[in-house]
Amino acid sequence: MEIASVKTGTYRETTASAREEALSTEAFTRLYNLYQKRVYKYICYRINNHFAAEDICSQVFETVISKYETFSAEKSGFEVWLFAIVRNAVTDYFRRQKKGSHFSLDTLLDFVLPKPSPEELVIRDDNHRELFKALAKLRDKERNIIAMKYGAGLKNTEIAALLGVSESNIGVVVYRSLKKLHKALEAGGFKYE
Repeated sequence: MEIASVKTGTYRETTASAREEALSTEAFTRLYNLYQKRVYKYICYRINNHFAAEDICSQVFETVISKYETFSAEKSGFEVWLFAIVRNAVTDYFRRQKKGSHFSLDTLLDFVLPKPSPEELVIRDDNHRELFKALAKLRDKERNIIAMKYGAGLKNTEIAALLGVSESNIGVVVYRSLKKLHKALEAGGFKYE
């Protein structure tokens, strides 16, 4: 029995014969409720376009329905399989946008955080503008790993399985990326409160 842990609950894979059948509406609803926020946040982190993120998120869950019978708990956990689909969908999005197109992270937090007061908006926008400038200085691989870690809430082991590298490599990349962000923020005059 496969158990994929998430912060909002767990999904239990029942039997192989149940997996081979079409994904039931009830099972899909459970999966959707468990993973939709994390999938959406990851996509937003990567593309910074609310409308496109909703479309991609829908495509991901359509793919989950149509490809569910290909999921194999022996190969990887459900979360790893799901986020491989998500990562591929984001890659396809960038391909469609033509190579060389870069995305901005300037409005990411508007999508994932509740609406603050006008005063808080001014302070936050100043602080986050610096953060997004620092994030833009990271390499694509580093930004992707940071998005998986903090946007999607994946564990290092899950990220490692998705990217085909060791868990310790992910830990090192996260640590170094956070160090780079800290250094870039300090160089930009960012003041910690």
